[in-house]
Order: sequence, then structure tokens, then C-alpha cells
Amino acid sequence: MIAIIDYDAGNLKSVEKALDYLGETSVVTRDREQILAADKVILPGVGAFGDAMGKLHQYGLAEVIREVADRGTPLLGICLGLQLFFESSEESPGVEGLGLCKGRILRIPPQEGLKIPHMGWNSLKYDHPGRLFRGIPEGSYVYFVHSYYLQAEEPEIVKASTEYATHIHASVEQGNVFACQFHPEKSSEVGLEILKNFIQI
Repeated sequence: MIAIIDYDAGNLKSVEKALDYLGETSVVTRDREQILAADKVILPGVGAFGDAMGKLHQYGLAEVIREVADRGTPLLGICLGLQLFFESSEESPGVEGLGLCKGRILRIPPQEGLKIPHMGWNSLKYDHPGRLFRGIPEGSYVYFVHSYYLQAEEPEIVKASTEYATHIHASVEQGNVFACQFHPEKSSEVGLEILKNFIQI
């Protein structure tokens, strides 16, 4: 069973639908015991970093997510979920992230001809072999919606990156912690393969 963490951050239904399509049982929940009993846990989300951290603390979920990570349960962050796994974000100065991985979230720099938020399909370059991308050719396109991007402190955890006004760390893997800045659940066949790889870990 896969637990999808509910902290009022939207985008839960499309993740649930994608898992359902893959024949996986999932539950959208903020119940501590349910989350800790799950085989896999997903933290999706769209919205602002500071608001999201506020909600995670309000519902007692920040500690639960850290416990999931400590227990070795496979944990996947999607979009805002990826950003929350890191230490801080320029979007919300002074707000601490979950700190599961080292790095910070920066605003995508303005560049003539490029719109922010970055919305659309971009191809992935593989920095290091990543279990989420098993069997998926380098250069595959995935769907992004974001105004802020990850700059990971430890290059070895970065598994895929893309270019949009700057060099963007698009996916990381550190032990049992996985994260994608893009939306696998909205990335067609490639995205479903990525989710399938996560399910099989």
C-alpha cells in the first residue's frame, strides 16, 4: 500500500489516479499510523514553500516524514515535495525545510523569451544512474510546473537535470529518499514508467 500525504497542497488526485492506473492500492492520508505502515510514501504538492511547511507542522507531518525517511521506507517527493525535502527556499526566507537532503531552492532567474513559472515539457540529462530512470532513455521529456528550482549541495545525489534559464537539478536519490521537480503523474508514458520504477523499489 502506498500512502499519499495529504497536507492541503493539491495535486493529490492526479497522483492517486496514476497509481490506480498502474494497479496500485493507495490511500490519501495524514494519519501517522497509516503513513508509517505504508510500503511506500509519496509527498506531492503544488504551492508555496512556507505555507506548505506550515501545514506539515500544523498536522504533525514533518516529524512523520522524517520518521519514514529514518525507517528506510521508500519516500518520493514530487514538485513542491522535492523542494520541501531540502533545507531552505528563497521563496520563504527564514523557513526551514525538512532537511532530509542538503541544498537550497532558488528562484529561476529571468531570461528574455522564457516565461516564469516554467510550464511545459523538458528533456532530462542523466547525471548519475538513478533507480527511478531504469529502462528510460536519456533525453526523455517530462512535464514541469515551477518558479523555483533545486541546487543540491551534493552532486552525487543528482540523478537527472534539465536546462531552463539555468541548470536545474530535476531529480535526486539519496538512500531511500527520491524526488522529482517534474510531475511524473502528468508526464505520459515516461512518467508512468518512473512511478512504476518507484513502486518496484
